[in-house]
Amino acid sequence: MKQVVYTASPESQQIHAWDLNDDGALTLLQVVDAPGQVQPMVVSPDKQFLYVGVRPDFRVVAFKIAADGKLTEAGHAPLPGSPTHISTDREGRFIFVGSYNDACVSVSPIGADGLPGAPLQVVKGLEGCHSANIDLSNQTLFVPALKQDRIALFSLAENGELTPRAQGEVTTTAGAGPRHMVFHPNQQFAYCVNELDSSVDVWRLGDSVEKVQSLDMMPEGFSDTRWAADIHITPDGRFLYACDRTASIITAFSISADGATLTIEGFQPTETQPRGFNIDHSGQYLVAAGQKTHHIEVYRITAEKGLLQPLARYAVGQGPMWVVIHAL
Repeated sequence: MKQVVYTASPESQQIHAWDLNDDGALTLLQVVDAPGQVQPMVVSPDKQFLYVGVRPDFRVVAFKIAADGKLTEAGHAPLPGSPTHISTDREGRFIFVGSYNDACVSVSPIGADGLPGAPLQVVKGLEGCHSANIDLSNQTLFVPALKQDRIALFSLAENGELTPRAQGEVTTTAGAGPRHMVFHPNQQFAYCVNELDSSVDVWRLGDSVEKVQSLDMMPEGFSDTRWAADIHITPDGRFLYACDRTASIITAFSISADGATLTIEGFQPTETQPRGFNIDHSGQYLVAAGQKTHHIEVYRITAEKGLLQPLARYAVGQGPMWVVIHAL
C-alpha cells in the first residue's frame, strides 16, 4: 500500500508531503507554501483532493492530489469564521467546518469538479465548537461545543441542510470540554476526547445516544494542567489513542470486542506538545506532530496491546499541528 503523510505547519505556512514506506520510514516528497496559516486538513472520500482551512483570510483551500501524492492548489471558497476543524460527509458532497472562535459550524458544497463553494448554512451558538464529525452511516453530525460541555446532534439532509435531531444534544461531565471524536467501525459506538479534564467518553449510538464509559486518560498522580487534543482509532477497531499536550504523551487504549469498553494499556512520551496525530490505513503506524519541537515522529503500533514503538523523527515546518495520512 502506497501512502502519503501530509503535515500542516501554520507558523511557517507550509504543508509537507511525505512518502510513508512499508517499514514506517518517511521520505520527503514535497513542501508546499500555503496561502495563509494552514491548520485543519482532510482528504476527500474519492482521494482526489486535500481540503485545508487557512487563516487569517478565512477560507477552505482545495489542493489536487496527483497520482504520486504531490499537491497543486486548485481552488478556494470563503468561510464564515476561523477554521478549527474540517471534515467531509462520507459521500464527498459537503464540507463541514467547525470554528472555535466564531462559535459555529458551517456546511459548504463540493462541486462536481471537487472544488468547494460558499457555505450553504451556518449554525451558530456552539460555544467553543471544536470539530464536526459525521457518523459512519452519513446521517448524524456530532458537533462538540467545548465551552458548553455538550455535543450537538444534527441530522444531515440530502441537500446538506443540518437540522437538530429529536435528541438535540448530549452533555458531558461539567468542565470536561468535548473536543474531537472518532467512530468504531461497527457503527455502534463513538469516542470523544475531552480537552479540559483529559478524559475519553464512550457513547453508544442509536436513536438515543448514551454515555456508557468515561475514563481518565492521564497517568496516576498527574497534577499539572490537563490539555488533551486529538483522538484516533485503528482501522480494525482494536486500539484507540488520545494525546495530552501538557504531559506530551499519547495514551494507548485497547477496545473490547463489542466496542463498549476501553482499557488503558500504556502511555507513550512524544515530541513536545502533540497537537495532532494520525494512524495509517494499515493500522501499523502512528505519526504525531510536536507543536513546540517542529518535528513529527513515527511509531510502530505493536500488535498485542497497541503500545507504541518509536521509529524515527523528522523536521517539518514551524508549529506543526495537523497530520493526515492518504492511501494512494
